[in-house]
Amino acid sequence: MIVFPAIDLKAGQIVRLAEGDMARATVYGDDPAAQAMLFSEQGAEYLHVVDLDGSFTGHAENRSAVEAIVECFPGHVQLGGGIRTREAVEGWFDLGVSRIVMGTAALTNPEFVKDMARAFPGGIVVAVDARDGMVATQGWSEVSTVRVGDLARRFQDAGVASLLFTDIGRDGMLKGCNIDATVDLARATGLPVIASGGVKGIDDIRMLALHAVTADGHGGIEGVISGRALYDGRLDLAAAIAMAVRG
Repeated sequence: MIVFPAIDLKAGQIVRLAEGDMARATVYGDDPAAQAMLFSEQGAEYLHVVDLDGSFTGHAENRSAVEAIVECFPGHVQLGGGIRTREAVEGWFDLGVSRIVMGTAALTNPEFVKDMARAFPGGIVVAVDARDGMVATQGWSEVSTVRVGDLARRFQDAGVASLLFTDIGRDGMLKGCNIDATVDLARATGLPVIASGGVKGIDDIRMLALHAVTADGHGGIEGVISGRALYDGRLDLAAAIAMAVRG
């Protein structure tokens, strides 16, 4: 199982939001590239980077910060936030981003997302962000009438790399990851799922690792994203990676 340290970008700074609320941001630094290198030194081979401002505007707002991260980080960068056009997808892949996360586009333009999954095999992750079981979009500022499971099933045979499931009510709140809902989504779709939202410590990593993807890459938990627990020192990255590998 992969541990993805999170670098969320707002106006060039590293922040963590509470329940996705931009007005409830805690700033953890102003040098995203240095933070990326610190995570690398602690053993991270993957990063999850989000352009929070871009999630609202629909185009890159923290490009220079993302470029600096990709340039210095020796591993794989997974990027989300306002990526809704083919030009944007191609541009980020050309820059060196390993995977693109698409959430709003998955709801509003699913055929486009499927086209991108076919064009870039293994490169597209579909975000299914849940607020009370319903899909939230536009930087989580809007809640649709579509259930998370219904959206996820639309991409079962689309060739996406995985699903990224976030329980928004837990995100940034250190309440513990919604393990049951994450595992249920993986079982219902047969797709690998990345868990996100609420990780508070090593026990979350241990429990998720018990449900890691199968040897053939189907179903189960592919990875987990952690932000606030790492920045606040509640979770040691090296220990989390070791736990994830042991399963």
